[in-house]
Amino acid sequence: MEEQSRDTAGGAQSAGEDEEEVKKEDLADVAAPDAEEEDEEALPHSEILDIFEEGLARLVQDPLLCDLPIQVTLEEVNSQIALEYGQAMTVRVLKADGEVMPIVVVQNATVLDLKKAIRRFVELKQQREGGVKHVSWRYVWRTFHLMFQGEKLEDDKMRLKDYGIRNRDEVTFMKRLRKK
Repeated sequence: MEEQSRDTAGGAQSAGEDEEEVKKEDLADVAAPDAEEEDEEALPHSEILDIFEEGLARLVQDPLLCDLPIQVTLEEVNSQIALEYGQAMTVRVLKADGEVMPIVVVQNATVLDLKKAIRRFVELKQQREGGVKHVSWRYVWRTFHLMFQGEKLEDDKMRLKDYGIRNRDEVTFMKRLRKK
């Protein structure tokens, strides 16, 4: 009797193993179709890039994203969507030359997050315009500071909300005065 139960258990075990093998083969067929099919459907990188850029151009025509540049990055699209859903805010950074940089940061951003966003904004702008290739950000933050309503934003770990900065508020990019 024990031998029969062992045989039955062994038979069930081998049947289970057979089912697993069939499932693995089916999954392999789905995951890796014939090599010939892949070659027929594969597109060169340049064509994929063209298709992507066409889709991106159509996406940027959407009223929600219309103020984004033509050579938009995924980060800029995500920032704009976060703005629409109230998950981010725009901080207008006023430079000494009168230029206003609209910087998008998350709602609970710190001063350091704002500085990083300014850096990304400037670097993207330089890439698009073909301007200066390298900026020493260590030098920039040593010689300039950010101010909001006469208060220096000195503590990088402090949140912008704690300084009273809200959506569409203006922060000034000012040159530091040398101490004598």
